[in-house]
Amino acid sequence: MGSVTAVGSRERLADALNHRQPDRVPIDLGGSTVTGMHVSSVAALRGYYGLEKRPVRVHEPAQMLGVIDDDLKDAMGVDVTGIFRRGTKFGVPMDRWKSWELNGLEVLVPEGFVTTVDGNGDTLVYPEGDLTVAASGRMPQGGYFFDAIVRQEPFREEDLDPADNLEEYGEINQEDLDYLARQVEEAGTSRGVMAGFGGTALGDIANVPGTSLKHPKGIRDITEWYVSTRSRQDYIHKVFEGQVEIALKNLERIYAVVGDRVQVAYLCGTDFGTQKSTFCSEKTLRELYLPHYKRINDWIHTHTQWKTFKHTCGAVAKLLPALIDAGFDILNPVQCSAAGMEPEMLKERFGDRLVFWGGGVDTQHVLPFGTPEEVREQVLRRCEVFAKGGGFVFNPVHNVQARTPVENIVAMLNAVHEFNGETR
Repeated sequence: MGSVTAVGSRERLADALNHRQPDRVPIDLGGSTVTGMHVSSVAALRGYYGLEKRPVRVHEPAQMLGVIDDDLKDAMGVDVTGIFRRGTKFGVPMDRWKSWELNGLEVLVPEGFVTTVDGNGDTLVYPEGDLTVAASGRMPQGGYFFDAIVRQEPFREEDLDPADNLEEYGEINQEDLDYLARQVEEAGTSRGVMAGFGGTALGDIANVPGTSLKHPKGIRDITEWYVSTRSRQDYIHKVFEGQVEIALKNLERIYAVVGDRVQVAYLCGTDFGTQKSTFCSEKTLRELYLPHYKRINDWIHTHTQWKTFKHTCGAVAKLLPALIDAGFDILNPVQCSAAGMEPEMLKERFGDRLVFWGGGVDTQHVLPFGTPEEVREQVLRRCEVFAKGGGFVFNPVHNVQARTPVENIVAMLNAVHEFNGETR
């Protein structure tokens, strides 16, 4: 099978981001930690397309997401390249790769990624690869990704210090800046470029436990954090204020080395939705989160050409006006199966103000468990709705998970190409 040229992908993405009708719907797979694929699915696709057999690198070890190299991007017809920060959720840098086995599949992980197996057969991973401290992640026996281990230390209310919840944030160092600059240079100029610089995900529950820290302090229990968003709002405001101050200084330094070669900045993965409702009211979102989001978005829109990317799963339609007012340009993953998230309504009400990056196919039921024809039919319907007038980047609803049939992933991609009038 011949590859699809990436020439024009950058311009295609720019058109979609600016609500202009592109020549065809741009495709993202692997551009971020919420639009990627499990490493086993990446390996399966390499086999399907007859590409060189080699272990796939894991760029996000908590979710076990795989790096999609250029040869596979060409084969799939992907328009977007992702730029990732050097550090991982377990506090180890992305360098000096080594072999590691995941359920019989050889993959590559950073050298600092250190694991043990406990008496139950579960795999434990350690912050900064330090076996002398408690593990910060657990993969159940036979599992495919790591869950965070909550290591909440006892605290007295009067001793709570917002600085403790800022320990993992700090001034970006030159080595990390150089790493970002190299990635942008290697990304070239043909594909669109999105980047996740880190440090701007206010209240993301995946980050609260502090899996990169050896001895996390502050409020680190997930339930305690959610309770605090109601009972300790002054504390949360101070955490967010501190985080934003650090983030703005870092973004200034980052922009100096990557410039506008980056088109999209993935800022935040804080989830506000469940399958049927939301975690908070619009009032709480506006009072607790919006002022801090807006500071970041305003800085970016004043000083760069980047579009800002907000990830939130679930039934969040009633929160979209607040997220728009906060300055976000892009919504992901567009969970159309959640209550009140019908594609037609979303496009009609918000399509002139939000780019829908996702929503292309359901990853809870249709993609993993449907037939290739069912996948094709849903993809074509979603493209028909979301693609009109631009403002749409094709991606499934969140990451492609392990054990998703490779035939279904290919059917998904082929359906987008069919919609685009491409012969493959």
